[in-house]
Amino acid sequence: MKTVLIDYGSGNIKSIQFALARIGCHAVLSNNPEMIKNADRVIFPGVGEASNAMLKLKKSKLDILIPDLKQPVLGICLGMQLMCEHTAEGDTDGLGIFQTNVLKFSNNIKVPQVGWNNITKLSSQLFDNVEESVYMYFVHSFYATICQDTVALIDGTIPYSAALKNNNFYGVQFHPEKSGKIGEQILKNFLIN
Repeated sequence: MKTVLIDYGSGNIKSIQFALARIGCHAVLSNNPEMIKNADRVIFPGVGEASNAMLKLKKSKLDILIPDLKQPVLGICLGMQLMCEHTAEGDTDGLGIFQTNVLKFSNNIKVPQVGWNNITKLSSQLFDNVEESVYMYFVHSFYATICQDTVALIDGTIPYSAALKNNNFYGVQFHPEKSGKIGEQILKNFLIN
């Protein structure tokens, strides 16, 4: 199986590659449209600021390619947020894959949110063999609102989407590559389902 990590200059690529290697998956790093289109699985990572990341996607025309992909695609953190309709970060239009918007946490909440949070209401094959209320590692200042595509929640001060799914597209706000064995199980589920 060929797995491609989308290379657009805004990803935490090495930690994802190491996590995938631990579960026996060699992922190719590429921004080549043909290589991405022909992959069996595509991972869309992201760390950084949304408007700059979207500019990088547009420059390489990946903003057109990604929504048309037919194979399973996993957006991680900023990757997931860019798959939403709009993000308040830089007042940026997203790829419109998930039917929700990304908002900034209120001034009453410490940002960035860094650390372990439990996820609940797990309702996707992405969470096969994952227990309810398991803890995952998060680092973010913006969040996706709850919507019809929500398949996992953070039920904290502000409930929000921990994971989203629409057809062949998945997104997780947390970092599975930094979430130990449970994160590895979620990556395995993505690769086999």
